[in-house]
Amino acid sequence: MTSAAGKESDDGFEYRRLKIDPHLSRSATAAMLSIRAEFTGWELARSLKFYDGSRLVYLRRRRTSGLLPDLSV
Repeated sequence: MTSAAGKESDDGFEYRRLKIDPHLSRSATAAMLSIRAEFTGWELARSLKFYDGSRLVYLRRRRTSGLLPDLSV
């Protein structure tokens, strides 16, 4: 799994792109995304699945003035 740095947008959200390896199961991916949602405030914005089985997931969260924690990859 790889991630791209958070990108800010004019709609009040910041975005993060995650590339999920094809060997990672759907349930493991769901658990990972649930942990990110619960503890760091990210929500699923878009998900793409490719022919090789890899996934590209876009997460978003509202921009705040304070710092939110993030999970290291």
